[in-house]
Amino acid sequence: MRYLLYLFFILCFSSCLTQKRAVYNYLEDIKDTAAKRSVYIAEPIIQKNDLLSIQISSISTDQKVDPMYNMSMAAGGGQNTQLMGYLVDVRGDIDMPRIGTVHAEGLTKSELEQTIKTRLKDVLMQPTVMIRFLNFRITVLGEVGSPGVLTVPTERLTILEAVGMAGGITEFGTIKNVRVLRENNGIRETGLLDLTSQSIFASRYYQLQQNDVILVDQNSYRLRQADQQRITQQVGFALSIITAATLIYSIFTRN
Repeated sequence: MRYLLYLFFILCFSSCLTQKRAVYNYLEDIKDTAAKRSVYIAEPIIQKNDLLSIQISSISTDQKVDPMYNMSMAAGGGQNTQLMGYLVDVRGDIDMPRIGTVHAEGLTKSELEQTIKTRLKDVLMQPTVMIRFLNFRITVLGEVGSPGVLTVPTERLTILEAVGMAGGITEFGTIKNVRVLRENNGIRETGLLDLTSQSIFASRYYQLQQNDVILVDQNSYRLRQADQQRITQQVGFALSIITAATLIYSIFTRN
């Protein structure tokens, strides 16, 4: 019995010891801040269920041309539909007044602006089209300070900015192997980023797209800690059973 107690205390003591582990920092391999590095910058791709703000105007001051799109109607009822946004439906299309259905999925904002402008040439005089996303959201899950959904007012968000908005990666997160889940034209893809390396600037996942999901997994230190805690609990449970059985046995043998 005394040996079992010794074994239990040894296990508890070893599980409380701080294990030596590697400590990593963001972009720790950058040595020269003046070094020129290419940064991947791309426009977000329009997806199904995106909500778009589309503002259209022309140089014409004649409201009879088309009051729905005329610049002078900016404060009137004609703009209310645009302020509410155009929803990209399950087919990847949007429905617009006068020009009908326009396919939007898979296009960038500038490509959709050009498509709508071409369709409007027979309706308006030198039309101008401005498009913005109204639902640019990113989801951050795993070992970060505040996991959840981030709604951002800008359309350019990097992986470092998103991780910072989520409270940063905890000491138990894998900073060298962060996953980005993305849906592109109905195809789900996964990108792996090492946030300690300057190579992330050249990755197509450095700049995030709307609806991206960032996953920060637990590192090996966290997994070992969980294993040690589970083993300690199991040993403690087994020891309590043995102690109880020994106590019952000693009571009956005395009698």
